Amino acid sequence: MGEIKRSWFILYLFAAFACNEKAADNREKDDLYEGLEFEMPIIKEPVIPDLSVSITDFGAVSDGYTLNTQAFADAIQYVTDKGGGKIVIPRGIWLTGPIILKNNLNIHAEAGALVVFSKDKNLYPLIETSFEGLNTVRCLSPIYGKNLENIAFTGEGVFDGSGEAWRFVKRSKLTESQWKDLVASGGIVDEKGNNWYPSESFKKGAEISDMNVPRQFSKKEEYEPIKDFLRPVMVSLVSCKNVLFDGPVFQNSPAWCIHPLMCENLIIRNIDVRNPWFSQNGDGIDIESCKNSVVYNCTFDVGDDAICIKSGKDKDGRDRAMPTENLIIKNCIVYHGHGGVTVGSEMSGGVKNMHVSDCTFIGTDVGLRFKSNRGRGGVVEGIYISDVNMMNIPTNAISFDLYYGGLSVSEMLASDQEMNIQVDTIPEVSEETPQFKDIIIRNVTCKGALQGIYLQGLPEMNLENIVLENINMEADNGLFCMDVNGVTIRNLFLRTKKLPAFDFYNSKNISIKELVLPESEQPVISVNGERTENVTIEVISDKEPDKYLILGEKVNAEMVHVKKH
Repeated sequence: MGEIKRSWFILYLFAAFACNEKAADNREKDDLYEGLEFEMPIIKEPVIPDLSVSITDFGAVSDGYTLNTQAFADAIQYVTDKGGGKIVIPRGIWLTGPIILKNNLNIHAEAGALVVFSKDKNLYPLIETSFEGLNTVRCLSPIYGKNLENIAFTGEGVFDGSGEAWRFVKRSKLTESQWKDLVASGGIVDEKGNNWYPSESFKKGAEISDMNVPRQFSKKEEYEPIKDFLRPVMVSLVSCKNVLFDGPVFQNSPAWCIHPLMCENLIIRNIDVRNPWFSQNGDGIDIESCKNSVVYNCTFDVGDDAICIKSGKDKDGRDRAMPTENLIIKNCIVYHGHGGVTVGSEMSGGVKNMHVSDCTFIGTDVGLRFKSNRGRGGVVEGIYISDVNMMNIPTNAISFDLYYGGLSVSEMLASDQEMNIQVDTIPEVSEETPQFKDIIIRNVTCKGALQGIYLQGLPEMNLENIVLENINMEADNGLFCMDVNGVTIRNLFLRTKKLPAFDFYNSKNISIKELVLPESEQPVISVNGERTENVTIEVISDKEPDKYLILGEKVNAEMVHVKKH
């Protein structure tokens, strides 16, 4: 009788544990979708059979020397033949070529597992794909899957893309001793001594390409002479459905690290994405033309934009006509990166219904970064950002730049390129004109930045309906606002080193309430531009409001109103 009671008790404990685990999952989902500003289905995790095998069952050797490409392929084929399952990668160093994914597959890297992708570029053939938002040809990615369902990456192991074998390096991003060591290792240095290339083939590809993509070829074989330049993204998932990333580290990618393209039902959580800060195009994750995605509890320390949202570039993106939509980003930390959360610049298919909250950016080049330029087309709308903390931002805490030219803001400043504020002939609006509208940013704190808020639209297509509420920032420069229509600001507190702290240029329908002004005998608000219309600023101050204001010569004074709260 005692054995029966004991058995029942054990069953009770298992049931209770399962219930608690299920309740925890439900709480997590409730928190993730709670208060969402748009309708979005709860994303279900991929369903994968219980079958589990180890790569060692198929001859894999963990010495960091033996090439295990065939062992991975055999293990994947074995579970695929049985309907799917889990591929376990045990502790050890596992050298391999590309891992080609199939349906109903979980790649599970246990703690202590280090998967290192071979530097032998002959293992990565050229394929037709998309990069930088364009239809093009690149080398096969180290991890690749297309037209699949139910794919997962789990565990606590590490996937390393051996990116140092693929990337070029700018001298300005290294110390003198690092540069000398790199040059001594081989490769090619350009005539000016500013860039190091892995090979002559890479250098040739760089010289004939526009933003990393050669445009003059029409056949795959034409790309072969510059194959070394066509470095792949590390994880490429194309047109896949029901995808989960949960736990592993992804690092040292040849180009972008993780690239879900035209995927649906994507869950990314608890992962760590790392690239050297000097890695060119070393993005963390680029979610492109995807529907129904969540990214949460992740950490990024990378060489380019960390969490980047895209939807194709120029005509290729417009022809694809697939926006990134229904996206949640929560509780992520970004250290180094050109942007913490970035939209664009390849957004020609549009971006809509995006929620960002509870994120922290520490030392990130730009915090919240929106970028595009003429020629893109596309509409970015329905963006909701809240509860973001930033510290030690080298450039702009919040940045909208519709004149993006390919450089990071830090690189632009270092090269003495100035932001575009001149206007020549204003072009007509067409399908090539990008549009950013209906964007709400609330509850942002920034401790240290070069520029607090930078809002720059186009004269032919202004930034439209931008809301900033409860913003507390310490920055060298405050707010710059140009070619915008419909900016609402509530409870903005800027501590700046330079005045004027608030600079408006050709801005329309501006409503600012509860503006806390810094103590100063100098004017802190500047309004310029002949296209300025309907600017109303309500300040919290003991002084007369007109003492804070500078009006440009071309501004109609009747269009600007500054008053006390």
